[in-house]
This record gives sequence, C-alpha cells and structure tokens, in this order.
Amino acid sequence: MANLELPVPDGLVLRPFHGVRFAVDDLAEVTSPPYDLIADNDVRDLLDSHPNNVVRLILPGADRHRYAEAREILRSWLSSGVLVTDEVPAVYVYEQAGAGVLQRGLIGDVGLASPEQGVILPHEDVMPGPVADRLALMRTTEANLEPIFLLYEGRGGAATRLVDEVAATRPPLVEAGTRDGIRHRLWALTDPAELSVVDTDLRTRSALIADGHHRYATYRALQEEHRAAGPDGGTAEPGPWDFGLALLVDVDAYPPDLKAIHRVVPDLPLDEAVARARGSWQVQEHADLADGLAALEKATGPAFLLADGGSAHLLTDPDPCQLEHAMPADRSVRWRALNTSILAEFLLPKVWGTHDDERSVRIVHHDPEAAVRLARECGGTAVLLNPLSVDDVLAVAAQGERVPRKSTSFGPKPRTGLVLRLLTLG
Repeated sequence: MANLELPVPDGLVLRPFHGVRFAVDDLAEVTSPPYDLIADNDVRDLLDSHPNNVVRLILPGADRHRYAEAREILRSWLSSGVLVTDEVPAVYVYEQAGAGVLQRGLIGDVGLASPEQGVILPHEDVMPGPVADRLALMRTTEANLEPIFLLYEGRGGAATRLVDEVAATRPPLVEAGTRDGIRHRLWALTDPAELSVVDTDLRTRSALIADGHHRYATYRALQEEHRAAGPDGGTAEPGPWDFGLALLVDVDAYPPDLKAIHRVVPDLPLDEAVARARGSWQVQEHADLADGLAALEKATGPAFLLADGGSAHLLTDPDPCQLEHAMPADRSVRWRALNTSILAEFLLPKVWGTHDDERSVRIVHHDPEAAVRLARECGGTAVLLNPLSVDDVLAVAAQGERVPRKSTSFGPKPRTGLVLRLLTLG
C-alpha cells in the first residue's frame, strides 16, 4: 500500500451527501460529545438517556470495541426507521449557539488529501492504537458516524455569507438543545446554484484539522484499503472512501474557543516537583489554586502552574541556556516557543526525568480543578497550562510541523449524531 497512488483533490472539496439522521422526538437525547471526550461514567449516562443514543454506535459494547455489534445496531435502526436517509444529497449548514457561543459551518463530504498537498493540514501526530480502533469500527459499520472538525481562513467569503443568510432566514431542518446549554440547528443546502457558490469559494483554500486527527488518519487508511482492492489486483475506481464526513468552519468569521489540555504526573509529589524546578525556573508560590491560575493567565512567555490541592507554584522565566540546549535545533522558532513544546522537551524530561507519553503522564481536558483532584488521588503533581493561540497553531501547521501531543482542544466541537454518513450510499 505504501506505493499506492491515491487521487489528488483539486483544492478543498466539500461535496453533498445523503445525510442519515435520527427520526426521534427528542434529538438531543440521542446525540453525544465526540467519542474521545466521553469518560467511562458518561457512557452510562448517555445509554440511560435514550435507548437509541449514538454512543451505542461510536463506543459499542461493554468494552467499547464491539464493532460487529455497532454494525448490527446501525442496520437495525435503519430498517426500523429510527434512522432515516435524506433523499436528496446536501451540504448541511450547522449552527451551535448558547451563552457566549456562536459557531456556524458546513457539514459535507471533504475530499481526502495528504499533508504534502497542503489542502488539509494536520497539527498533531497520531498514535496507531486509536487509528486501528476507529478503522475497525469504520470498516465494519461502513459508515462515518461523526464528523471531524476543520477550520479554514475564509475571511467572510461567499460560502460564509451564504451560511449566515440561511441561518438568519430559513427554518431549520432539525433543532435540539443539549444539557450544556447549546442549541444545535441544521439546514440542508440542495440547490445546485448554492452548492456551486460553496464549491467555488472553497476550492482555492486550505483547512486545518482542529479536532479529529485520528479519524482523518482513519479516513486515509480506509481509502488506501479500498483503492488497493481493485479488480485483478489493480487500483479501484474512485468511490465514497475518497471522502470523509467533516464540519468546516470559517475561522475568521467564527474564531474557535481554544482551551488548554493539562497534565498530571503521577507519583511526583508537589514538593519534589517544585524543588527540582528551582534549578532552572523562577518559582512563585501562591496561596491557593485560584490565585495561581490568575497569575498563570497573566504570565508572558513559558509558564506552568504546579498544584496538588494546597498551595500552587508558578514556574516562569526558564534558564535560557538550559532551555536552548534542550529544545530540538531542527524545529522552527515558533514551534520551540510553544508551552507544550517546552513542557515535552524540557520540563518533563530534563527537569523531572519523565516523558510526555500515555504511560507516564495523565491528560485532563480544560478543567484545572479536575487535574488537581487527579493529582491528589495519584500522589502526583498537576501541571496546568495556558492554551496555545490559534495563530501559533495555524503557523506551525502551515510549516508542515506538528505540535506535541494533546496540545490543543478546539471548540465548540460538533455534536455527534446530528447527521451520519453511510459509505454504502456513495
């Protein structure tokens, strides 16, 4: 497969598809967050919320990996009318709105492209385990069950103006209010003239993968499998596997909410973490977590807040000689200045003798108090970070680089279950 020649899309392509949607009274109760943001205890809550919650498809079975079970459930819901297929292919306008939140974009079939083509740009590396998991699910169900999240610099172009006009003037196809206070609305664009406006505006642009790197890698892996399985060992004709389900948002019109992802280092007591950091960082003690977080937010340059539930300690102003020696010389200046790069290359390995990997470091999305609780439970230290800037992420990705693992959490993320895509429909 390594030498397989895959099709090259002519720019950024978002084509219409036959959306598959739930036909239930309360749409909110059958949807869920993206699969990788659902904690174990949340699975039970989602299962209890409705017998047809989409979590039965995206995390199937007691071990969350019963792929054949997901296939049978999907077929059952399609045959019973729980899920229905839109007769006319569409690109869907999607709006998320709530207190302090407004995001609009387009859901469609995005043409798959390698990073080298500069059309769809990843900013994180992927790990083989999650790709293998999603590939097994996608292959078995023959479906894209949740969209990836893409950002593009649209500068309020024709596609964005159409999105806003539709949201302001037309009744939605579906509407649902989820428990987090967000209202989700969906419209279908089927008019050839409107679809042409979208296509023309997007073709010359590129997109950043904001969320869904492993699913995008899965799209590409599935594409390779199908393209290699042509008749008599030849290359297969183009097909639905050359596209993947995606939400595309104009970052200029709807700037995303970029949150931090915190770390917890188990079995590293706070006193020890602070003592070892003093040789290379300036350390300021704060009476409690709230004071420390306020100081972290105001910090300029590399900064980390260490905490375990009592006092908090802010690390700033690393020793420039030690930092320069630790950072890889073959990376760009912008990459070397990212707080997550400094964490992964300097603070964790050089100061504390550990590595930012799944075995050594625990991950906590967004919530510093949750990170502190986890640190207390495991006798370790919470390492709290400020979020990266969108400009930094875009710049690093444009140079073909990847930020360290778990550096970004873009939001608001698309709700899973509002619209699905079957590969069997073309």
